[in-house]
Amino acid sequence: MSRITRYALAFILGLAFVATVTPAQAAPVRDASGQAASAQAAVRTLRYDASRAAEFRSAVDRAAQIWNSSVSNVRLVPGTPADFVVLADNGWPRAQPVGLGRGTVWMGRQATGQGYDPLRIATHEIGHILGLPDRRTGRCTDLMSGSSAGTGCTNPYPSSAERAAVDRNFAGFTAPDVEFGEIYVDVPAAATH
Repeated sequence: MSRITRYALAFILGLAFVATVTPAQAAPVRDASGQAASAQAAVRTLRYDASRAAEFRSAVDRAAQIWNSSVSNVRLVPGTPADFVVLADNGWPRAQPVGLGRGTVWMGRQATGQGYDPLRIATHEIGHILGLPDRRTGRCTDLMSGSSAGTGCTNPYPSSAERAAVDRNFAGFTAPDVEFGEIYVDVPAAATH
């Protein structure tokens, strides 16, 4: 094989390699401290079981879709054995994360009976399973503000800060802000008196 043919073949193979490198592979990813991290975190798939979520089943499935379209390091899919389960009961909505991506969510009818939006509740409670704590900011734009945003708030979408925190949690860059084993109940202040 001539030298020109070898150079042309090497050039073509080099172009083919460059064409297959995605932007995430080409640019280094930085963790929260600015240190170079692995090129791309593996996407973690979490299975959830909403078979006992009763009338909240469709809200749970829609909440999973919202998280799937909002973050890149984790995917929620229905299935068993489940990483987390969603149950319906007559109490207040709550979640108990027992590990990152693992735990139990209760879709309490007490909140929907008071006018809180089921989809926002489901997305919020799954947020706890994904490592987010309650942040009682009162802002409807903050999903984890929960009931402090009032019954008029129906926004089921996590803020950019909440999305970034979940991606960091599942990339292993930071420890989640939730306490595993703790039950997170976001009862409005007026309901506690």
